[in-house]
Amino acid sequence: MIPQDPVMLLSYVNMKLRDEYDNLDSLAEGLDLSNDELQDIVSKLESIGYIYDKVNNKFS
Repeated sequence: MIPQDPVMLLSYVNMKLRDEYDNLDSLAEGLDLSNDELQDIVSKLESIGYIYDKVNNKFS
């Protein structure tokens, strides 16, 4: 289950990106997320000041 708390979500998503997935698209595919669900995650992380960094494959 994906955490709903934004700070826990940040930790979870960055761990998955670091350990298992090369980019956000592969994360979404691997976790069986729809495009809307992925955008909800990105929006939630942006709301606490974290932006996806494609070069480093993490939210920072």
